[in-house]
Amino acid sequence: MYEPIPIQLAVEDELSETVVRTMLRQSGREYSLGPCYGRRGYGYLKKNIKGFNNAAKGIPFIVLTDHDNAECAPALMGEWLRVPKDHNLIFRIAVKEVEAWVLAHQVAFASFLGISPKDIPEKPDRLADPKNELIHLARRSRRTTLRRAIVPRHGSKIGPDYNATLGRFVESDWDANQAKEHSPSRKRALKAIADFKPILARKGSINDCE
Repeated sequence: MYEPIPIQLAVEDELSETVVRTMLRQSGREYSLGPCYGRRGYGYLKKNIKGFNNAAKGIPFIVLTDHDNAECAPALMGEWLRVPKDHNLIFRIAVKEVEAWVLAHQVAFASFLGISPKDIPEKPDRLADPKNELIHLARRSRRTTLRRAIVPRHGSKIGPDYNATLGRFVESDWDANQAKEHSPSRKRALKAIADFKPILARKGSINDCE
């Protein structure tokens, strides 16, 4: 009988954490999830990537970032990390934002908002601003509670309960395997998680992570 694969997370925000946890749960592999680092944006992950890479020598890590201008994960990793990437570090990019992955399960998200699936973009990875598109769709929802939670008020970028509301959708209704059909970056991430074969029983440290 196989033991669960231990893994720790590093993400940009709360919604990204929920998406990663759901991906791991739906991957067909058994993972034992440890702490989640970050939730402080892109800059924190870039600053601490060396520490995550070093820590992966002892326990696997998955790092998920949004990056508008990056073409692929290896290119961005080469920019961020000047030493070889550890085998146990899974580094993925949501193109262009994690909201694109949320939108990628079109039928479920349309049902969540109470709008037609035809209103959801067919290829969310190609959107210039997936978060803005998601908010635009939420404005069209007839469900007042959702609109108030997701749509930003004056002077804000997101609604007052944006992350928690979308997080509940991801946990309960979002299907990673359905979403991958409309998002190539999501498909690559799921494959990386499903095919991951860690090398365990080595020592690492996250002392470089702040």
